[in-house]
Amino acid sequence: MEGGPMEGEVRWDGLCSRDAAARAAALEAIAQAVLRRGRSVPSDPLLAPAARDGLSPVLARLLMLSKRCPFPDVREKSEAILGRVQELGIRIPRPLGHGPSRFIPEKEMIQVGSEGTMMHTLFADCFATLGRLDNVTLVMVFHPQYLESFLKTQHYLLQMDGPLPLHYRHYIGIMAAARHQCSYLVNLHVNDFLHVGGDPKWLNGLENAPQKLQNLGELNKMLAHRPWLITKEHIEHLLKTEENSWSLAELIHAVVLLTHYHSLASFTFGCGISPEIDCEGGHTFRPPSVSNYCICDITNGYHAAEEIHASPTGSIPSTESVCEVEALMEKMKQLQACRDEEEASQEEMATRFEREKRESMFVCSSEDEESAPTRDVSRHFEDTSYGYKDFSRHGMHVPTFRVQDYSWEDHGYSLVNRLYPDVGQLLDEKFHIAYNLTYNTMAMHKDVDTSMLRRAIWNYIHCMFGIRYDDYDYGEINQLLDRSFKVYIKTVVCTPEKTTKRMYDGFWRQFAHSEKVHVNLLLVEARMQAELLYALRAITRYMT
Repeated sequence: MEGGPMEGEVRWDGLCSRDAAARAAALEAIAQAVLRRGRSVPSDPLLAPAARDGLSPVLARLLMLSKRCPFPDVREKSEAILGRVQELGIRIPRPLGHGPSRFIPEKEMIQVGSEGTMMHTLFADCFATLGRLDNVTLVMVFHPQYLESFLKTQHYLLQMDGPLPLHYRHYIGIMAAARHQCSYLVNLHVNDFLHVGGDPKWLNGLENAPQKLQNLGELNKMLAHRPWLITKEHIEHLLKTEENSWSLAELIHAVVLLTHYHSLASFTFGCGISPEIDCEGGHTFRPPSVSNYCICDITNGYHAAEEIHASPTGSIPSTESVCEVEALMEKMKQLQACRDEEEASQEEMATRFEREKRESMFVCSSEDEESAPTRDVSRHFEDTSYGYKDFSRHGMHVPTFRVQDYSWEDHGYSLVNRLYPDVGQLLDEKFHIAYNLTYNTMAMHKDVDTSMLRRAIWNYIHCMFGIRYDDYDYGEINQLLDRSFKVYIKTVVCTPEKTTKRMYDGFWRQFAHSEKVHVNLLLVEARMQAELLYALRAITRYMT
């Protein structure tokens, strides 16, 4: 079979098996197909990889497996197949970049192949389910308890029985990730969408998808950028559009997927997740140049582009950063003492909330320039000018959303569980793990109660969305979160595509990377819950 793509000849599914014999048989079949195709390719070293009869994506996939598969037999055999292809005079790919995150040095992360038993089980489960061990997983694994809950929820949303067909689920993931120009997530779900039989024409733009999905565009836009504007009329419009209408159960499934991928885009940018090895930007067929990377890698933003600005963490005298940690701990002690002594009046608490909400609008980064959406991603949604807008700028005023009137625990949870069984439970578990996760450490200090700090971060994010807890003193936020931290939080939550390595390095300079990833888990879950509260409240109002 000369010419044409190789997808039909190569079956990857067998590599996900937990049975070594099944994996060996699958690897043998892959090796035969690749070498058969390799021998039929003219061994012209100048031939562009794309001209290699569809061999390139297969070689890129083998490269990824040789580095990222939790099963040692698959890693070794994939590397051996690439070696044999090279012997045929065909150029093989090599990875670009330095590991799963552009912000976290690879040596500080768990290396695939050197993980402990518990971690290996988690990796094997993930690989068996997804057919890959992606970079998001390799960064989240700093917090295995959370990762397990996250993967279980995502698996349920994408693959288990539910109101929406599989290809719709991945397409909705693409729509959601595209709102933040998150090409990392878009690429993953384009592959998954095609794998489950999605129509490639839909990928040319939202206008090529069914009207029913097009109708979801408006809700996607509002949820991602201005969820406080969602009303029961928007819900009614989706549920009552003649032949393209959504059922309530389908809509709940869609809303959970949209909020999941909006917040996952925040995590992707907040932790500087690198492109997957087998995706665009994750590998190159060019031979290594003298300096080990060529100038086009830098201009494309891969490889060492970020290292040109040396990480501030290294250049700051550590005494200053140590003082930062000590000062933060001292403030926590003082606030605890004040709490014990006196309680502010309800009026004063309300005033402090309004002040913090107002101030949060003026928190913006010095590097806050408009980034033009990249063409390949922006085609999945309309109205690229529609982004995050603060409440009372532009003359908009949004009434405060009081958690006492509509909360996840008392209202949202049961609504989701009723219409999409088990998902309320899974989300609830994930929110709780993220909110309560603690190792009782702060930078170099042990046995620290960090609950006050975690609550300040969570409530600050909800405050940016207009959501108020009556029993919380918002004065604490200004005491505990300094300006550089607020800039980072607001950027990652509201305009994640503008997050930079400088922002990541600039907050909590003395804290470990695992602690900064922990902050990102709080941002992901608080953002997801805020979006869900607005959407579910509108659905409840429609139903009553």
